[in-house]
Amino acid sequence: MSAAVPGSVLAGLAVGDFRDRVRRPVYAVTLLAAVGLGYLAVPNADGHWTIMDVGGSRGVYNSAYVGAVTALAGALWLTFGGFYVVRSGIARDETTGVGQVLAATPLRTSHYLLAKFLSNLLVLASMVGVLAVTALLMQLARGEDRAVDPVALAEPFLLLSLPVMAVTAAAALLFETVPLLRGGFGNVVWFVLAVVLAIGGQSASAPLDGLGVHEVARSMGAALEAQQKTTDPGGFSLGLTKVDKPLGTFHWDGFDPSSGFLLGRLALFLAAFAVALLPALWFGRFDPARGSGGAAPVPAAAGAAGEPSVLDGAEFEGARRATAPGVLPRTEPRRAGAFGRLLAGEARILVQGVSRWWWLVAAGLTVAGFALPMEAVTGLLLPLTWLWPVLIWSRLGSQQVENGLEVLLGAYPSARRRLLAEWASGLVLTAVTGAAPLIRMLVAGDAAGAASWLGGALFVPSLAMALGVVSRSHRLFQAVYLPLWWILVNNVAAVDFMGAVRVNGSPAGPGPLLVGALSAAMLAVVFLVGAARRNVKG
Repeated sequence: MSAAVPGSVLAGLAVGDFRDRVRRPVYAVTLLAAVGLGYLAVPNADGHWTIMDVGGSRGVYNSAYVGAVTALAGALWLTFGGFYVVRSGIARDETTGVGQVLAATPLRTSHYLLAKFLSNLLVLASMVGVLAVTALLMQLARGEDRAVDPVALAEPFLLLSLPVMAVTAAAALLFETVPLLRGGFGNVVWFVLAVVLAIGGQSASAPLDGLGVHEVARSMGAALEAQQKTTDPGGFSLGLTKVDKPLGTFHWDGFDPSSGFLLGRLALFLAAFAVALLPALWFGRFDPARGSGGAAPVPAAAGAAGEPSVLDGAEFEGARRATAPGVLPRTEPRRAGAFGRLLAGEARILVQGVSRWWWLVAAGLTVAGFALPMEAVTGLLLPLTWLWPVLIWSRLGSQQVENGLEVLLGAYPSARRRLLAEWASGLVLTAVTGAAPLIRMLVAGDAAGAASWLGGALFVPSLAMALGVVSRSHRLFQAVYLPLWWILVNNVAAVDFMGAVRVNGSPAGPGPLLVGALSAAMLAVVFLVGAARRNVKG
């Protein structure tokens, strides 16, 4: 009987946490992106963009091929985006006070970590399930082979995607328990690690078969050879690429996994399980007596530097009434220079706490912008300068919620003006960090490049504000912007919002007017969502 109690507790914690997460906007956005990737994985027969290229060919769109390519593409994307969705479980327990309640129970730390790991895995597995349904729909929609084989369709998701999702779920839990990695810096570190995993995991020598790509590639190569298909020397590639001509086709009925491959996938699950339980060695489970692992921070009192408030009873009651929800005071606006003061204040808030080392690196990038050749400035330095502030941009639209200031800021007499000032502070940061490339383009007479720069300067803070206001979290912008930036630096002109991808010296991406219009649309979303939430609270 006693053994059944921990099992029921674990199930309750995991399922309850799972239900809470799938209701959040960041889950829906990541899921929609995964569905979009499933669409790209099975392009039109005459398309020039592909996810999988097998020596200049692709498989006929049957259940086996569609399942394999969608499962591999999903594993790549969810390793990036899924991590940012599931890495907030412990932090949420800390801020809501649930963690402190759990700390007073006899629940073991290892059981708590296991429940969080299972919750992470459930969230990612649900996305994999939606991808499997997307694969089925794409097979029927393309119509090359409408005979559905459920086993051949589902097998790649079970053997290729789920083991990688288990590793991602465990890594998210590990990052949350390491002080250096639990914040925005950890998000960037994971992005770098995910790139390494995405590239190295496709190697034949990857530990535990990595992403499982080699087993699929070997099987497809054997099918090509058996059908005597001619192939280009490029071999096997996985990732969004553009081809000069539509790919040829071959028939592939799926792969027959060897016992060694199956053992490797099982070993990935076991390794993820071990990583998830590893923090039990140091995680304090919100017990203040154990130091790290953390109790929730105690809200600061009214006095400066954490000193107790000196308000007497009447003053305290007046302050309490003034800040109570539903009776927020309205200050009398001062018109002259109000927006300028507001912008200056928002800019100070945006960069508050940024270390001097961050500014030194930003200054070094600026100096490099005046020293490097023009080609390096537009193609390399500009993307680097507009990657460096990613953790600061991610504060836009969300920091008032995450810092518990939403009620206080509700007293501001013009909510739209405050949102506009917050966006403008992000625009100022974007312009300052990218000033050197702009000056070089203006001096060189590169009007098209300067116009693309302006479009990018508007796009970045607009994207950050829109995602921050909608999701009420800084993580969604990081999850979207980092992969977008990675695709851009791999010379995919379709997503080049800053003019870094050049053809014959001119920007090859979307025009600055289109980028500016998209930025304006995202800013309109910011105002609409802000107004809607204000009306609901009113």
